[in-house]
Amino acid sequence: MSDSNDLRTGRALISTGVSIAEAEDPNRPKRVLGFRDLLLFYVVTGVSLRWIATAAAAGPSSIAIWIGAWFCFYTPLALSVLELSSRYPNEGGLYVWSKRAFGDFSGFMSAWTYWTSNLPYFPAVLYFAASNILFMRESAWKHLSGNATFYIVFSLLTLSVATLINVVGLDVGKWLNNIGALAMWIPVGIVIVMGFIAWHRYGSATAFTVHSMTPSTHLNDIIFWSVLTFAFGGCETASFMGEEIKNPRRSIPLALLLAGVTVALCYIVGTAAVLLALPSTEVNSLQGLVQAISKTASRVGFPGVLPLAAFLIALSNIGAAGAYLAAVARLPFVAGIDRFLPPAFGKLHPRWKTPWVALLTQLVLGIIFIFLGQAGTSVRGAYDVLVSMGVITYFIPYLYLFAAMIKLQREPAGPEVIRIPGGRLMAILVAALGFSTTTLTIALSLIPQPDEPNKPLALLKVVGGCGALLLVGVWLYLAGKHRAKSAA
Repeated sequence: MSDSNDLRTGRALISTGVSIAEAEDPNRPKRVLGFRDLLLFYVVTGVSLRWIATAAAAGPSSIAIWIGAWFCFYTPLALSVLELSSRYPNEGGLYVWSKRAFGDFSGFMSAWTYWTSNLPYFPAVLYFAASNILFMRESAWKHLSGNATFYIVFSLLTLSVATLINVVGLDVGKWLNNIGALAMWIPVGIVIVMGFIAWHRYGSATAFTVHSMTPSTHLNDIIFWSVLTFAFGGCETASFMGEEIKNPRRSIPLALLLAGVTVALCYIVGTAAVLLALPSTEVNSLQGLVQAISKTASRVGFPGVLPLAAFLIALSNIGAAGAYLAAVARLPFVAGIDRFLPPAFGKLHPRWKTPWVALLTQLVLGIIFIFLGQAGTSVRGAYDVLVSMGVITYFIPYLYLFAAMIKLQREPAGPEVIRIPGGRLMAILVAALGFSTTTLTIALSLIPQPDEPNKPLALLKVVGGCGALLLVGVWLYLAGKHRAKSAA
């Protein structure tokens, strides 16, 4: 088949909702992700145990911030994803919605920024996993906690393994996601149970009062709000694989509802439990949750639980990295079919029928970001820079998503579309709330952390890295448009 026929066929398949993989290989299962897989996928991408430690380090007021972030960001996001995915249940999700609302350039840039946001995300989440692995043998491995080489090697190995598993196929890769979700629940349960045991025996290590739970309006504290808002992202990722979900119009709403409750409870109750066991001044944002388990286990007489908890926390974060790898690879894959990226991105692996070029490209770029994030700073400084870069590039696509939600209200909705209760006006108000929260979050993420020793360098890394990614995206789009015209 010629390139022009490839392009026309790919677009036709996307518009009709037929999976590219299914069209090329009729023996491949039509739908890979069942309801259980989808629910676990939402949980492993929606909950990151590292944010419980980050919230606990800020004290009891973080509980109020969790509730505010859930209401002002997660709820508008989940409702928007629910309606948009039922309107346009195609492979590509965000790419399809933005393109339909605002045209090719917006579709490509929303996909590009979301895809590239995972480049700093993977090192950040794997750094957190590495920090927890050390607690499996705390006395023997503690000296590695400030060793940049250890963190780099660990991140390289785990990122490579997660990538190769997803190259083999989503039917295999989904088990890493599922195991990661299950591995996440057990440490949360451990910290909650042990936190309440410590509180019952010794009293709370933290004073929970109206004053202590009221968020501060100082600039440094407001900056922190953006991090907890970032923690609620992820419920849009499964829609990138819309054609690989069994009964998506039935599975997605129920999975989103159950996952939303699970995500909120894990964050809020988990943070409270850590603060019951430890004062906020003793919590480290990079190792805080396993720290809480370690100290609480010693207090209540269960030190043997620490190695298991440390391993499961690390495994849950590796599972989250694998889940994002699987989902976001569908964005450059669809862009490759549309010729906005080189045609190789739109090709499937001849044996495993996966977007292997996108996955391997993401691996190479992720490796580069591991070294860039570490350059000229400490392990903690590298972690903060990676988080800030991830927040900004990750939230730009949300601006497109919420804006597309508003714009696409003009299009008629069939009886199969799941609408936001209250109709068009309520949908616009909900999306506007999400858009405003997203804009504020991006602005706050530009400000370096208060304890960053080299603030100008940190700001340069964040702004320069994000700016470079956007410029590369514009260049690729223009080159892709020229390539598409030449091939027509």
